[in-house]
Amino acid sequence: MTENGGVPLGDGEISSPEEEDTGSSGTRAPEQPAGELAKKAEQLRAMLDDSTSRAAQTQERLKDTHERLLRTAAEFDNFRKRVQKEKDDLRKFAVESLLKDFLPIGDNLERALDHAEEHDLRQVIEGVRLVQKMLGDALGKHGVVAFSAVGQPFDPNLHEALMQQESDKPAGTVVSEMARGYKLHERLVRPAAVVVARPRTAARPPAQESPAPPAAATSPGEEQ
Repeated sequence: MTENGGVPLGDGEISSPEEEDTGSSGTRAPEQPAGELAKKAEQLRAMLDDSTSRAAQTQERLKDTHERLLRTAAEFDNFRKRVQKEKDDLRKFAVESLLKDFLPIGDNLERALDHAEEHDLRQVIEGVRLVQKMLGDALGKHGVVAFSAVGQPFDPNLHEALMQQESDKPAGTVVSEMARGYKLHERLVRPAAVVVARPRTAARPPAQESPAPPAAATSPGEEQ
């Protein structure tokens, strides 16, 4: 007796286990051997170990770089402090060399004053001129040069006019100097204090005396 109500199954209705594994597409999924899976797993494990090792090396390099940056920052801060101290010392003791050249001048001035009453006036004047020359030499050694303005046209960039004075010289000419000007390496340190010429005012003509009135005539009777 047959299944399905006694109807015999046809050849096309009987399915084998191999046909059931093919699925609806009619193709069978390939099976991977266990050896290949183990090989791929080993490759993935090796890649993971390599990535872990590289990450550890990168972390170590970052740590070293961070420490170097900290040391560099500390060294730069120390360098900045040292440079600032050198600048402060340079500003504080910048006139030391100038002072060493001026001290002998002060000594000679004191000697000149101490012996002024004991020596002839001409010798004192000669000593003061010598001190003045020493002063000019010391200033020139440090780039300080004095300049004279007498006889030159007034220049507001170099001169400071204190007053005007009537003179026969052209107007605007420096006729005298109250204080000399000084330059430091071609830079003006102090302008020359000067007196500038101005034209003379026209002289007024002298007042003419009016003639005396004629004497009145007298009669002979009035004379007696």
